[in-house]
Amino acid sequence: MRERFANAVLFQMGWFACVMGGDSLWLLVPLAALVIHLLWISRWSDEGRLILSVVLLGTTVDSTLRWLGVFDFTDVAPLIPLWLMLLWALLATTLRHCLAWSAKPWRLASILGGLGGPLSYYAGSQLAGVQFPYGPWPTLVGIGLLWALLFPALHFMARRLASNTPH
Repeated sequence: MRERFANAVLFQMGWFACVMGGDSLWLLVPLAALVIHLLWISRWSDEGRLILSVVLLGTTVDSTLRWLGVFDFTDVAPLIPLWLMLLWALLATTLRHCLAWSAKPWRLASILGGLGGPLSYYAGSQLAGVQFPYGPWPTLVGIGLLWALLFPALHFMARRLASNTPH
């Protein structure tokens, strides 16, 4: 119970540091949150592949959305900013811990993703200055539909990679 609470707090601290600080020294906060998670709550050997897999998938998804013009960041780059990649890493740490309750039934993950995904993107856009060129409502509805599929898929990845982890 204490580890799940700590995981949630570390995630929230990292999330705020990422969206408020962007690609600055504030990124030390989410990096510290990842290190603390891997030292106190889990281990790299248990979650390293999951974290890397989620970062790769999330970077691909959000970079594709960027390429399609769904997001407009202030920088000019083909990929999403580093702070957003770190958010994906932080999200990965929650899948087996503070958000594990949302994995089953899969509909629960779908509902949470469909509602929580757009709320997180909206809050992040307001704090980080990310623009939605297609407008907020069409963008948030699209993100909600995407996350209604994506969040159960992330839980599937967490379960699949856990079953392949030697104990």
